[in-house]
Amino acid sequence: MTELHLWLRHEIRSTERRTPIVPSDARRLVENGVKVTVEESPQRIFPVEEYEKAGCRIAKAGSWRSAPGAAVVVGLKELPDEPSELINRHVFFGHAYKQQPGAAALLRRFAAGGGALYDVEYLVDEDGRRLAAFGYWAGYLGAALAVLQHQGRLAAPLVPTTKEELDARLPAEGFTALVIGALGRSGRGACEAFRVAGIEPTRWDLAETRELDRPALLAHDVMVNAVLATTPVPPFLREEDLDDPARRLRTLCDVTCDVGSPLNVLPVYDRTTDWTAPARRLREKPPLDLIAIDNLPSLLPRESSTDFSAALLPQLLEFGTGGAWVRCLGRFQQACREVGIEEGEFRRV
Repeated sequence: MTELHLWLRHEIRSTERRTPIVPSDARRLVENGVKVTVEESPQRIFPVEEYEKAGCRIAKAGSWRSAPGAAVVVGLKELPDEPSELINRHVFFGHAYKQQPGAAALLRRFAAGGGALYDVEYLVDEDGRRLAAFGYWAGYLGAALAVLQHQGRLAAPLVPTTKEELDARLPAEGFTALVIGALGRSGRGACEAFRVAGIEPTRWDLAETRELDRPALLAHDVMVNAVLATTPVPPFLREEDLDDPARRLRTLCDVTCDVGSPLNVLPVYDRTTDWTAPARRLREKPPLDLIAIDNLPSLLPRESSTDFSAALLPQLLEFGTGGAWVRCLGRFQQACREVGIEEGEFRRV
């Protein structure tokens, strides 16, 4: 059996502090016969020396481009625009299966090089439940930032912190909050952050969104969306809702950040916000502020990385062999067909 070689890449996004594999789990991989190469990274929350002590080989940032073809490149967020041909198997969040901007181009890069995308969002069990996710911390931070923004206490630029430091800033009172998707990972995280803040949120999930009560939605001061739609559903907010004179809603946080996708349940904005400018004004009278940051868990990089890595570790130990990876590869091939890539173009994987 060929030795599994995992290559942990540096993240090109300057605000990305997380890692999908923490040093303690890298050590377990090495102890189980996996070769692990870790790229140097100036912003990763765990210093590269901890990986070296765990038995990993160290490489220069960005050197995955010349990694052996059999190496499996592991990361989190987007790849750089080059090379145009991707020869390796990659494990990361590709955001390429729902007609997002740039999705077809990314898939064609894999087809051109003979590589494959194992999108972690689609690494699921037999019932379709995700096996490794940052959802809880995304929801927690989304609600936390919404609380701070609504209270006029959200300072920019955002900087990574610890849960203890964040929680000390959260206590609030005097407003109502709504969490949509409250039963999922992200929704549970959002509800917990509101609890820490001293706010008992209204909790909606499938039952409450089948026939949406828009007046009830707009009657809340703060709303957090934690729903990631996989099939078309009527939008939760429309442009005309923002101009409703009865709207009480003042702060909106979209944890999902599905902007650009036809499945977006909040088609009232066209671009995300970021650490430099975390909130954007959608309406002036009455005011409505949007928070839509697509790497929220990176604000709690140590906690979120540790949880994610623990969930991903058993899957990595079975890379390519377990049913979850087979399903993951099948979803990549389906996405390729959907953008017109012929079967033979990605058969090398």
